[in-house]
Amino acid sequence: MTSKITLCLLAFSLWSCNSKAQTETEKETSYAVVKTDAEWKAQLSELEYYVLRQAGTERAFTSPLDKNDEPGTYHCKACDVLLYESEHKFDSGTGWPSFDRGVDENLELDVDYNVGYARTELKCGNCGSHLGHRFDDGPKNTTGKRHCINGAALRFKPKK
Repeated sequence: MTSKITLCLLAFSLWSCNSKAQTETEKETSYAVVKTDAEWKAQLSELEYYVLRQAGTERAFTSPLDKNDEPGTYHCKACDVLLYESEHKFDSGTGWPSFDRGVDENLELDVDYNVGYARTELKCGNCGSHLGHRFDDGPKNTTGKRHCINGAALRFKPKK
């Protein structure tokens, strides 16, 4: 009797793990742009790959886009989809490009626990790449939100 219960529990745990893996795979393939890890590595610099594909964070105050105040648009460095417009950018003093809003249909919100507590992660809705995090300490006179974005995740296109 005990061996039957053990066998059932083992079968259930294997089934549960398999089910979770399938769900994660389905989520990954639901993006419009899907590439292999090798394709991403060939396309992106080491820093861009670390930030966009491994959910890393560039060092504060290292991105030239942090202080960029030219009019234009900000696109995903991995797939080039439009994410932010310059009129929504502000200097948060944090050392990363910050925006009070983005192009909602091209952004995906997720939850990440990488630092031991829940944070709202921002991803590209077109390719699933990690961009940064959203916080509730943005400008009170607009949205009150701060999209804290890694400059390595962005491609700036100046207004013509």
